[in-house]
Amino acid sequence: MIADELKLILDEHPLTLLYFSTPTCGVCQVLRPQVEALLQDEAPWHFQYVNTEESREIAGQHLIFAVPTILLMADGREITRLSRHFGMHELEQPVRRYAELFRQSDS
Repeated sequence: MIADELKLILDEHPLTLLYFSTPTCGVCQVLRPQVEALLQDEAPWHFQYVNTEESREIAGQHLIFAVPTILLMADGREITRLSRHFGMHELEQPVRRYAELFRQSDS
């Protein structure tokens, strides 16, 4: 993925979860399906995987120093960051809160 592709994704999806990882990160591979399952229940979130080994420019732009790192983005801006050691409960709360705020603003 290149920076221009990510910009298009962020422009198209007002709420995006960026999941920074590497294929060799065991914790990342276990956590990813849990994160994707959470987002299935929380429209309008969009999930976007970013392989930091292949997308070094994007990782650098977002100051990613460890994996897994999750960035919650609203209208292209970072609103929440979780990195390395975190539980799903720490992710669930902001995901649900921002999804609800987004749905209310659409009404």
